[in-house]
Amino acid sequence: MRRSFKGSSARLSADSQRLIALSKALIQASSRVEERAWEHDLDALLHKALRLGHQADIDAALDQLFKSKSEAYEALMDSVEAGSESCIIEHEGKQYQALLIAAPILAWTRFAIASGPFSQDMLLTLSAQLQAHVLAADTQMSMAPLLYSIDQLPKDHADTFALTQRMALAALAKTPLRPPASMPETAPFLADTRYLMATVVAPLGAPLFRWQEAANPAERAAALAQWQAQGKPSVERLLPGCGIELLLPDAYFMACRTADKQIRPASVKAAVHYLTHTLNIGPEELSAVIGGFIDPLGEGRIDEYRVSFVLRPAPEVVYGLVWPLYGDEDAAEAESDADTGASAGIDAPLTPVQEITVLLRESGVVHIKRHEEIFPMEFCDDCGTPLYCDLEGELVHAEMPEEAAQAPSHLH
Repeated sequence: MRRSFKGSSARLSADSQRLIALSKALIQASSRVEERAWEHDLDALLHKALRLGHQADIDAALDQLFKSKSEAYEALMDSVEAGSESCIIEHEGKQYQALLIAAPILAWTRFAIASGPFSQDMLLTLSAQLQAHVLAADTQMSMAPLLYSIDQLPKDHADTFALTQRMALAALAKTPLRPPASMPETAPFLADTRYLMATVVAPLGAPLFRWQEAANPAERAAALAQWQAQGKPSVERLLPGCGIELLLPDAYFMACRTADKQIRPASVKAAVHYLTHTLNIGPEELSAVIGGFIDPLGEGRIDEYRVSFVLRPAPEVVYGLVWPLYGDEDAAEAESDADTGASAGIDAPLTPVQEITVLLRESGVVHIKRHEEIFPMEFCDDCGTPLYCDLEGELVHAEMPEEAAQAPSHLH
């Protein structure tokens, strides 16, 4: 289940209370007619809050619903995301619908992963490829001349709404977007996601994507294949020294969630590749330790796994990575379901621990230990990096040997 990003005060504003009431009414509707009526009222109130930048009212409602009623929380979150990544704009007497999209790029390397502004020529090339292979014919588009890192994406829904509006107006007016004067620094990771951001605009009711135009959802796969074939050479020039994989450009929040999940396997492989090359060892000389971690202030469910790497035969943890769980990836439930499926002879999906183990073995790591104990999510007081469990189940700081080259402190 998704969670809101910020805490809220105990006192709810009138708008927060109204958002909660409308969300509960929406999930209790007994007909599509009633559901659409509540949805219309909820969207109107959210539009006002987003337009005025009242993010605190939205966060307070989300936090309250998350604690008390998950179905209403999901309904409100869906509406908030839809309201911030899309809008209807009037231009020269016509109404247009606009959607903020992201084109995620998975990247991994032993070096730095680039981000930030790129040239006008590259912007025109990428825009033409996106338009030709992913977007519907009767659309206009404005792409930001930036390769975004996670740290540089909009911070909240109000910021997302403002970006959507600004880029939609630029698309209709056919004016270029200027990169901001300054951007937040990008944290160094060996495997990370970069994003191309654009807003696509079409007449109200017209299709936005190729697969809508063809009235065939299966065309999504064809659009992805064409985007990967044509866009990859251009993106490789933006990310020198990196292995990359292009994901399907899609609605902003959906694309970001997909990228968050898909970067995790690359993180495991990048960690093993880095350690073996930096320490000049074979993967069989590493031990991997997997531990489940929970937020002490959370609900007691595993929030993430942390994987520690130990250089055998020494006991010290030399490196670590974090495998966060998203959505319904509750580890206890997933493992229970998998065990049930296995006993019934059903080909059940891999649990997170099973997937991590498979990736480690594919990378050549044969010594793998999983702690049954659940650990609190603790971090180093000095540098803020996660603490990892060693072979004995103690939480420690990951420290590379002094003679090894310096590298990013942790992975996604």
